[in-house]
Amino acid sequence: MAAGKDYYQLLGVERSATEKEIKSAYRKLARKYHPDVNPGDKASEERFKDISEAYEVLSDPDKRQKYDAFGSQWDSAGPGGAGAGAGGFTFRPGGTSGGGVQFDFEGGGAPWEDLLGGFFGGGGAGGRRQSPAAARGGDLQYEIEVSLEEAFRGGERRFTITAPDTCPTCHGSGAEPGASLETCPQCQGSGRGVSWRGFSIGGDACERCSGTGRIPSQKCHTCRGVGHVERPRAVTVSIPKGVDDGNKLRVAGQGSPGEHGAPAGDLYLTVKMRPHALFERKGEDLYVDLPVTFAEAALGGDVEVPTMTGRVTMKIPPGVQSGQQLRLSGQGMPRRAGGSGNLVARLKVTVPRNLTGEERELIEKLRALRAENPRDRILAGR
Repeated sequence: MAAGKDYYQLLGVERSATEKEIKSAYRKLARKYHPDVNPGDKASEERFKDISEAYEVLSDPDKRQKYDAFGSQWDSAGPGGAGAGAGGFTFRPGGTSGGGVQFDFEGGGAPWEDLLGGFFGGGGAGGRRQSPAAARGGDLQYEIEVSLEEAFRGGERRFTITAPDTCPTCHGSGAEPGASLETCPQCQGSGRGVSWRGFSIGGDACERCSGTGRIPSQKCHTCRGVGHVERPRAVTVSIPKGVDDGNKLRVAGQGSPGEHGAPAGDLYLTVKMRPHALFERKGEDLYVDLPVTFAEAALGGDVEVPTMTGRVTMKIPPGVQSGQQLRLSGQGMPRRAGGSGNLVARLKVTVPRNLTGEERELIEKLRALRAENPRDRILAGR
């Protein structure tokens, strides 16, 4: 491509486009302007050469960095550039591709062979075909409720899910036991989708054989040829210490089964923390409401505090107020990186009810001794 042309404009993408967006834009344009789709159309041929070279540069991080640095003045024919045909991709009229142009992939390792192979059924020069691979199974998403005790100590949980599983009759092949596997008549064994003049546009898998290139002479009666069935399945998951609400746990190989013996996907479990009757969790810290008597709040002293591992003694200073928080270091939730959070005791001063005569008399004496009332400052505007 001559200096001065805008690669981003040619592909119709922003300069901030991701690698995925660039690839997607090129795929759409390549399908539209491919010379075999437009035989004898020189304008389409030139357009295809331009977008192909633009993609070759923008899909390579190093070349894209250099192009972004020098802008449209960067010459693709220079060092590290696209050269006469984008990394050895050249065009010659009168080739074998349906009377249009011939494409040569020189130098190997260029992205053209892999990318165009996906478009045109694995066809580089001469339309070579690649053996399709059976698709890996899909991932499954479930929610798992975890108690605070489980999150604190960690461990394993065994539970049952209802999900796709490998058919027990055909073991995933889709064929009735004893039936043979025959060449798919729709794709002629290529595993590719709908083709045009020998090329599979978009590289989609054949719908009839799911990309395997073969179909059973008789479908399995249990799964009706799909290779998997829905059924309950026992799963064991490891719950790490300190796991929190919204965390995801991965169980490898417990997702949907792959097609025709391909590996299964994974199972992802989203953690939902179950509310606790006593403790409130905030990240790695635990909070507990701790009632203290009027006398304990006034005089101070040692009180017992519940924790996840049992009771501990905490010293309350004299004169604490209701709502004041006292912290016990290291008594919270375990951290994934090591150590533990804190336990925060929220003090709730309790006021006695149904006073006896003696208790009332003593409190009246205390009120007389403490003539100062904190409300007086508020009423005085101070």
